Amino acid sequence: MNQEMNGVDTEIDQNHQENVQEKIDYVFKVVVIGDSAVGKTQILSRFTKNEFCFDSKSTIGVEFQTRTVIIKEKVIKAQIWDTAGQERYRAVTSAYYRGALGAMLVYDITKRPTFDHVARWVEELRAHADNSIVIMLIGNKADLVDLRAVPTEDAVEFAEEQGLFFSETSALSGDNVDGAFFRLLEEIYGVICKKSLECGNGNPHAADAITLRGSKIDGMSGTDLEISEMKKLSACSC
Repeated sequence: MNQEMNGVDTEIDQNHQENVQEKIDYVFKVVVIGDSAVGKTQILSRFTKNEFCFDSKSTIGVEFQTRTVIIKEKVIKAQIWDTAGQERYRAVTSAYYRGALGAMLVYDITKRPTFDHVARWVEELRAHADNSIVIMLIGNKADLVDLRAVPTEDAVEFAEEQGLFFSETSALSGDNVDGAFFRLLEEIYGVICKKSLECGNGNPHAADAITLRGSKIDGMSGTDLEISEMKKLSACSC
């Protein structure tokens, strides 16, 4: 598998991939939330498999996929949960917020109501998740410029007010998808390191002894290795 990151094209052979999988340092749980049909599953598929499914249907229940990356010389497996956006599943998916270190809150830039509902999603997330969770606000379908219904400025203002990271992406073209996820994971790692330093009385290696569950971040930087795998729970079209 080849991936270009920060101008470096890294190829991982099967043996190397297996070796890296055996020495994973952290597992971060990240939840992807937002209204139905905003492209949550497509963003997840683009990040983990570099695929886009044109006949995608609404996700039923919950599924998760994983991708393993190297950040700050640590091997981190991102376990990314895709929670169904339909209202009838909200009571089910709320349990999946617990243990998450990060969240991607997705809206459709061509559908104003999906952005108007973002505040409600933030409220629900903060009610069920840890108070230190890192939240990334994602305006998806940025390729549909002529159909834009949510000005970028509105999203930036909301993100600043709520203390969120923000990015606009296109799951169709792949623009900014990797960048958003990598930034998110790096921010989560930063939070973990800060907590470990506090708990370890200044020991910079204390983070190595902490077991992590869940995560959420936006963006990309300093990553030069990735391995992908996928697991599914319940039914999804992609």
